[in-house]
Amino acid sequence: MAYVAVKGGQKAIEASLKLLAYQKISEGDLVTIESIKANMKLLVDQVMSEASLYSPDLAARSLWQAEGSVEEAVFLLRAYRSTLERIGYTERVETNQDMLVKRRISAAFKDIPGGQILGASYDYMHRLIDFSTPENYAEQVATLLKEFQAFVPETTLTDLPKYPKVADYLREVGLLQPVLQNNTPPVDVTKKLIEFPTQRSERLQTLTRGMSQALMMLAYAVIRGFGPTHPTVGELRVGDVSLYVDDQYIGTIEATEVEMFMPVTVKNDGVEEMEIEIGYGFVFGRNETKAISMGILDHSLETKDATHPAGDEEFVLYHVDSIESTGFLSHLKLPHYVTFQSKLDSIRKTGGHVSHEL
Repeated sequence: MAYVAVKGGQKAIEASLKLLAYQKISEGDLVTIESIKANMKLLVDQVMSEASLYSPDLAARSLWQAEGSVEEAVFLLRAYRSTLERIGYTERVETNQDMLVKRRISAAFKDIPGGQILGASYDYMHRLIDFSTPENYAEQVATLLKEFQAFVPETTLTDLPKYPKVADYLREVGLLQPVLQNNTPPVDVTKKLIEFPTQRSERLQTLTRGMSQALMMLAYAVIRGFGPTHPTVGELRVGDVSLYVDDQYIGTIEATEVEMFMPVTVKNDGVEEMEIEIGYGFVFGRNETKAISMGILDHSLETKDATHPAGDEEFVLYHVDSIESTGFLSHLKLPHYVTFQSKLDSIRKTGGHVSHEL
């Protein structure tokens, strides 16, 4: 069977795009951008995190345009991000001082300084589908809103408590090694290509904008035995953080921060001792699984143990980015007529058939 080169037709492409627009609304244009922003907050948070742009409005619009496809929405938002002018960098944020904490837990200690705050979480509910009718659900929503608004007290910013880090408490009692201050300016991975070996700032930036499921898979591999340790959530907090540029307030973001306690064995004068090290995770919005995964991979890459995949920084950092991964896989659907023809020519020249002998 002969193969010939084929030119794509512009009319066919235009028809494909028109069909795509039709399929999106073929059963009704029921979903609005505002409804996505209001009722699919975790999905919006995931898109903002992977696109590395904090804008709930644009993330919701991207999801609406992409029919709910996370990878396509991230692509749209990352592309928009590339058009924006860089006007500066925010001042450093101290979450133990500057975060309005909505949720704060520790799996390492029952009693932590300041106490634990369960906040809003799916961790404590049964995974059962809610089959309520729209009418019953609307009634439940109205009742819950009324009940909650009456329960929430009037609170001013001056009343907000400060929650110290659990890790700081461990350092005070000598159970955690003090951290040396490092004021080296971070490398901006959006302006400079990653070069190996990387600095920690490059790894953290790449991980925080990586695909949530990719980070989760690699972190799980570390825990299952393809890595050096089994971690514990030292502290996880979700809350709002105010941002400043040159002392000017520019807005507030919601973020999830995690400090993972990683037990390691070290030799001291020939004697093996157990110590605790920290893996750090910080992501836009409420995405606790991603933040935990980031903390595990941060520590795994910091140890630079390339004997397992999650310790190989080139393997991890090159494969967790959504745009790199989906972009390359999607391009495989585009015409490769010439390259495939050359492969067929090579087969013909080497005998005209492929051997199936083992």
